[in-house]
Amino acid sequence: MGCGSGVTSLFIANETGATVYANDLWISEEENRKRFANWNMQDKLIPVHEDATNLHFNKEMFDALISIDSYHYFAGKEGFFVNNILPYIKEGEIALIVIPGIKNEYDGRSEELLTTWVGDEANMFQCAEFWKRMIGTHENIEEVRTWEMSLFDLAWQEWFDTKHEYALNDKKYFDSIIKPFTTFVGIMVRKK
Repeated sequence: MGCGSGVTSLFIANETGATVYANDLWISEEENRKRFANWNMQDKLIPVHEDATNLHFNKEMFDALISIDSYHYFAGKEGFFVNNILPYIKEGEIALIVIPGIKNEYDGRSEELLTTWVGDEANMFQCAEFWKRMIGTHENIEEVRTWEMSLFDLAWQEWFDTKHEYALNDKKYFDSIIKPFTTFVGIMVRKK
């Protein structure tokens, strides 16, 4: 979910041998199809261009659903996971999600703390406990785990090393906002 240009999808297909349905709203199916063909992965990477709030996959189609750095854009309300994601996961299988977040709820001050850095997107930064509540409980959910990811500093350093213009802008806020208040939130949901 939210595959962007498909780099993570490529990694998953290469590492597991799985066929990956690479879904994104902002990058067209045709653009990703060309990219996947250039990578000679057209048999393993299936491009999809759909909104996560209105998917058209078959029920219980997937062994795993993976979302890296996109779930927070579309799923920040109770019931979303149960209604929009859970039906597509096979029994006994999992969803794995990684998103940017905050270390604590900061008594509703996350927007105040982060707006200087991320502007209007500050409200999407929530703590692990918030995301566990948003996943919720359901008779078909066996387990929900949320945690702070452990490779925070390394991931940021690799981003800064790219010297991308956005990375250079983020670096200005690393010591004052990013490192003290934010984290990467991991979410694992196992279906019964």
